[in-house]
Amino acid sequence: MLPTTLGLPDFPWDKLAPAKAQASAHPDGICDLSVGTPVDPTPALIQEALKDASDAPGYPTVVGTQEVRDAIRAWGARRNMVDVGDKGVIPTIGSKEAVAWLPLLLGVQPGQSVLVPHVAYPTYDVGARLAGATPIPVDPTRPGTWPDASLVYLNSPGNPDGHVLTIDELVAAVEWARAHKAVIVSDECYAALPWEEPYVTGGVPSVLDRRVCGEDPSGIIVLYSLSKQSNLAGYRAALMYGDPALISAVVEVRKHAGMMVPAPVQHAMAVALRDEAQVAEQYRLYARRREVLKEAVLSAGLLIDEVSAAGLYLWVRRPSVDGAVFSASGRFEPTTRENEEEVEGDSWALVDLFAKAGILVAPGAFYGDAARDHVRIALTATDERIDAASARIMELGADYFRA
Repeated sequence: MLPTTLGLPDFPWDKLAPAKAQASAHPDGICDLSVGTPVDPTPALIQEALKDASDAPGYPTVVGTQEVRDAIRAWGARRNMVDVGDKGVIPTIGSKEAVAWLPLLLGVQPGQSVLVPHVAYPTYDVGARLAGATPIPVDPTRPGTWPDASLVYLNSPGNPDGHVLTIDELVAAVEWARAHKAVIVSDECYAALPWEEPYVTGGVPSVLDRRVCGEDPSGIIVLYSLSKQSNLAGYRAALMYGDPALISAVVEVRKHAGMMVPAPVQHAMAVALRDEAQVAEQYRLYARRREVLKEAVLSAGLLIDEVSAAGLYLWVRRPSVDGAVFSASGRFEPTTRENEEEVEGDSWALVDLFAKAGILVAPGAFYGDAARDHVRIALTATDERIDAASARIMELGADYFRA
């Protein structure tokens, strides 16, 4: 009998079903701040672009239309990314597809190592496993501690924690990768959502920023998604931008595998990438929701990590006291081997408290051992649901979240 799981871990979101049922039982309904799926309408000009290109009887190409490639390159120029030419850019079927399949498409071999951020979106781990490689969690800010590997995933701004890698940290990562002949795959899908300086004024730096890599994109691929900036999650509209030699290798495999972005979606992508006004309007909506949730969370005695400088989430935990943590059993205790299991469960304990208030959030346990005392709170809900969640949190107060 053929294997059915490829040795992959259980899909984490399935574990959230009991908490979702609990939150859904609230008299005023659930406030779902867990998955982070966009809820605002796709901008009208993008919907019209999709309709305008709907007569598409022929097969699209893997490399994409000239229109979409021009739009991708212009987007890169606005981010101060080195120009990679037409052969360094392609549209992709969402960024998750690219994250999951790139190690295999780039020829990572079974038994080789793939480095993933120690607090990270689970698909980086899955991408390594699909290629038969070994995923190794590392601190992305400390390349000097990394073991040898064939590929490195970076994610800046990070999901779930909103951490932004500085220019110096990105330079160090590139220098390490080139010294070890490793490929860097940098997922930058939240780059349009900075909340703290210097990123609000100066923008979130890319690993292909000229200040990071000079004019040399070799060994680097950047991934970007229009799901966040333009509410195009349902379109599966994303891109790869990077080393033309690596992109060409990916294109050759994709030609065989049939990974082609539909022609109407490519036209809609080009329109979305060219129009910055709709990106600014979506940013404004998320900024307002973030401030409302932030005020409520802090008023309840919870902490928002200072690394939450960008992205679609607040990275939240209960406070520590004199180096202790608030454990799953409801006590402040030092983190020791004896209570390590309780500390690991703390994110689930906090998920349960939110669920009883009708609010669904994501446990840090989904994002690695280093994240197990946090929860991720998404900004992706309507204004009405954000306001309802914030009111519930403020009404319950600090005593509730310490109980």
